[in-house]
Amino acid sequence: MPIPEKPILKLFRLTLAAAALACACSAQAQMKAPKTSGATPAPAAAAPAAAPSGDAAKEEAGRLVAAGWLTLLDRQDWGGAWDRSAALFRQSVPLATWMDGIPKTREPLGALVERQPAETAYKTTLPGRPDGEYVTTLFVSKFANKADAVETVTTVRESDGKWRVTGYSTR
Repeated sequence: MPIPEKPILKLFRLTLAAAALACACSAQAQMKAPKTSGATPAPAAAAPAAAPSGDAAKEEAGRLVAAGWLTLLDRQDWGGAWDRSAALFRQSVPLATWMDGIPKTREPLGALVERQPAETAYKTTLPGRPDGEYVTTLFVSKFANKADAVETVTTVRESDGKWRVTGYSTR
């Protein structure tokens, strides 16, 4: 049985294109993935990982931007998240609608406990969207009040070359 969506999520899903599940944040520079505390450094003898190329590099860039943007939501920086979203997102979701709706969506979840990217896909077309470069990442997230959330974040590479968020939903 499908989980009923909150009204604001329907608006956000319009910016995602529901069929794009298989398929930014910029604060003067691209944001990086949040640092995790207690991370163990790689052994000195380990060979450096090869830099991803092609679609894998684009998927990584989109995933990093999505993770950074989600950090803004975790901090309840609603306005900052909206400001750093793609132009198409800001046109589709007016600031007043966002500021009213996103707290109603996120606050019931409680504080973030953990989040892991589960699936990332690069696409050049999405239904109902102009052709471009899109990366959609599904995050499996655990919140204080919801242990099995899935957050879907779609980023788009804009004309300035930066990846920015163009869609967000949670279920």
